[in-house]
Amino acid sequence: MSCRLVVLYYSRHGGTQALARQIARGIESVPGCEALLCTVPELSEQAGLADDPLLTLTELRQCDGLAMGSPVWFGNMAAPLKHFWDQTTPLWLSGDLIDKPACVFTTSSTLHGGQETTQQTMMMPLLHHGMLVLGIPYSEPALHTTTSGGTPYGASHVSGHNDRITNDESALAQSLGKRLARVASQLKEKS
Repeated sequence: MSCRLVVLYYSRHGGTQALARQIARGIESVPGCEALLCTVPELSEQAGLADDPLLTLTELRQCDGLAMGSPVWFGNMAAPLKHFWDQTTPLWLSGDLIDKPACVFTTSSTLHGGQETTQQTMMMPLLHHGMLVLGIPYSEPALHTTTSGGTPYGASHVSGHNDRITNDESALAQSLGKRLARVASQLKEKS
């Protein structure tokens, strides 16, 4: 029984995309789990990174779980990602995402740039859709020692205008991806 997990992100400069790839790596380390990396369209002419396909509502409906990431925009998720969720009312009405596991991740240019508030804003539509939101438990050693990104709310990266993911950030992102995949697999087996 195969599990397909969507890793949905918006990235303007590459940091969030790099973190998405680490989460996908964690997902795919779990036998029978596949990560589908997707992004959302821009709202303006300013180009983001479009290496991955745009997510459709059908793909979101059919996924077994979701990891969602955004850079910090004034303590909030980026507008293109919010705009995507504003169009998911049909999935909300039908309850298609209820009881599917989800997690969030973010990037900021500074350590105190609003990572946790951004993660919380990303959780709001997931909770309204009835998804099961997962964080990173303190049983993860890197959560105790990181001096850059990583929170109990989800994976994170502090770029300082450098998109290179640190070892701790990578370990925490992969751990979150593995946790998401394990939970999705367990839930799929029971249904």
